[in-house]
Amino acid sequence: MTTPPLLTSPRLVLRPWCDADAPALYPLASDPEVGQRAGWPPHTSEQESLHIIRTVFANPTTWAVTLRADGTLIGAIGYGPSCDCSLPALPGEPTVGYWIGRAYWRQGYCTEALSTLICHVKAHTSIRSLISGHFTDNEASGRVMQKCGFRPTGHTVFDPSLVGGADRPIRVLRLTW
Repeated sequence: MTTPPLLTSPRLVLRPWCDADAPALYPLASDPEVGQRAGWPPHTSEQESLHIIRTVFANPTTWAVTLRADGTLIGAIGYGPSCDCSLPALPGEPTVGYWIGRAYWRQGYCTEALSTLICHVKAHTSIRSLISGHFTDNEASGRVMQKCGFRPTGHTVFDPSLVGGADRPIRVLRLTW
C-alpha cells in the first residue's frame, strides 16, 4: 500500500501514521469532547487507538497532524476512505475530515492543516472539488472550512453512521477549483 507523502507548513508536519503513535493518540482520542464533535466514540484503550491506526488511518490520504517544532501528535486529517460518510458528494469528490486534540483548539492548527491538505490535493491529484460537513453545534469546524475556501451548499444532512448523527444536523460545505 502507498503511504501518504510528508506535508509541511510553518508550524505543522502532516505525516503517515505508525503503530508507535498509539500511546500519543489514545489520550487525544479518548477525550469525549473530541470524538463527539467529529461523530465518533471516544477511544477506550490504547489498543483501540492502535486498531484505528491500522485500519481507519491506514491509507494514502490520511495523515497524523504533528507539531513541526517537536513532533508532538495533535490530531488527524484526511480525505477519502477514512472520512466517508453520507454527504451529497459529486462523482469522484472525496470527503475531507479532521480533528485536533482539545489542548490545541483555538490556535489555528486545523486551518493550517486543512490549508496544507488542500494545497497538496490541488497540486498532486486530478481532484477538482472536496466536500465536508460539520455538526451545526460545532461552528468552529465550519469556520475552519470557510477560512480555507469551502462554501455552504445549502444542504443539511443527518448521518446515522456517525455517533449522534441521526439526531444532529450536519451542515454541508464544498470547495471547488
